[in-house]
Amino acid sequence: MTALERAISNPPTVRGLESRSPVDGLQRRSVGFVDVLAQSVSAVAPSAAATTIPLLVTVTAGGATVWSLAIAMLLSLLVATTVNVFAKRIASTGSLYTFVSKGLGTGAAFVTGVALLIGYGFIAMFALAGAGYYLSILLHRFWPSMPASTLVVAVLVICMAAVCLVVLVRGIRLSTRVTLLVESASVGIILVLVGVLLSRFGPVPDWSVLGFDASPENLAVGAVLAITAFVGFESSSTLGVEARRPFASIPRSLVWTVIGAGLLYLVTSYSQLAGFKAMGADITASQAPMNDLATSSGVEWMGLLLDLSVAASFLACAIASITAFSRVVFSMGREGVLPSRLGSTHRRFQTPHVAILTALAIVTPVSVLTLVLADGAWAAMQILIVVAAGGYITAYILVCAAAPVFLWRIGELTAWPLIRAVVAGVLLSIALGVYLVVESTSARGVGVWVFLVAIVLGVGVWVLRHRHRPWLSSTIGIYDETVSADVLGGQSEHG
Repeated sequence: MTALERAISNPPTVRGLESRSPVDGLQRRSVGFVDVLAQSVSAVAPSAAATTIPLLVTVTAGGATVWSLAIAMLLSLLVATTVNVFAKRIASTGSLYTFVSKGLGTGAAFVTGVALLIGYGFIAMFALAGAGYYLSILLHRFWPSMPASTLVVAVLVICMAAVCLVVLVRGIRLSTRVTLLVESASVGIILVLVGVLLSRFGPVPDWSVLGFDASPENLAVGAVLAITAFVGFESSSTLGVEARRPFASIPRSLVWTVIGAGLLYLVTSYSQLAGFKAMGADITASQAPMNDLATSSGVEWMGLLLDLSVAASFLACAIASITAFSRVVFSMGREGVLPSRLGSTHRRFQTPHVAILTALAIVTPVSVLTLVLADGAWAAMQILIVVAAGGYITAYILVCAAAPVFLWRIGELTAWPLIRAVVAGVLLSIALGVYLVVESTSARGVGVWVFLVAIVLGVGVWVLRHRHRPWLSSTIGIYDETVSADVLGGQSEHG
């Protein structure tokens, strides 16, 4: 018997390890890279974003739409690589909320957590409303006599929330595989349609649609709106406990998601702008640009597939966003920041079922209420995306501020991570300030005030909780730790 074989058969005792992880109850090390990538891709919902976000950006940025998307892609890459400073070292369910606690402390971490919950929650509402909106368009194609009312969309939203509940409670592998399948099919349909459209325009590209005729403030607002096409790319970091190789798979998933989605957005935004110019029509007058282009190109049947695929993509986005939302809530429940019941898991499926139920109990009625108050799905979606953008970008700014401090504390700060984090943080801060000011005077202005009120209320909750439970300062920031069962010869402190 070799020395290695003897060590394996009779390993030396390794003491000082706990028998249970602080986030025990989830399916530790159960999902591979494909599932991790699926979480980020589905949260971004590239096919849904590719058909809706360019239109929202064009309303503000005009001819600089493609440039706004390119700037957003660059900023998102800077943020993704900054988040990877933590993702390569910490496996957590709290994502940026946990990461910021390691750099800026518990107060900033809680603000980040609130901002993340706003982002994930309102993106989930946006996605449910979008799925209902596109499904209603599809149903109206087959049943023209069906009333195109807000009530129909609201009923569809409730039905899809029920689908989300079933998929999410039954396990992370099911939810990630379902969402990846849906997104892959949706992106495929969009790329085929883009290929058809580009072939109709002729072999010579129309470079005039790549103009740069927007004012600086409109370009900034356009870039922030374009960033909403990328938000959620960091959501795979909420699977740090469940990923098999979290320090490798999560960082790769963040970067690959941003690059893949960015390239898709650049191609689809160009095809939409060039297509409408060739038609002599105004893209801002359309509520479904890709459908209108498919009809004008004589492939209306592809519009039907597109409606179905985009609705499915929105549903996948809702599932992924609620997955991330529930895991941040789960982390807060385990820490005692929120009621401990939220930190429990399902005995059979090993999912944070209470946090999932809580998320859906918030997201579903607020989605329906917004549909009613905004008097339509499209108007509601524009308000919801404004709130979500404010939450996400606030969290991104804070993690950019935390990364250099964290690296300095562990003695690993170098020039490039510092420059990258500072550039991303400063540019995002400027863009967010301009964005909130400009949007506050627009038709979507109510979204700005909802975001600001939500942040203030969140900070107020933290102040009250911390006053009554000062020990929270020492519990925030839990993450998955090596346990005795992970190590040959491991023996817990209590075993």
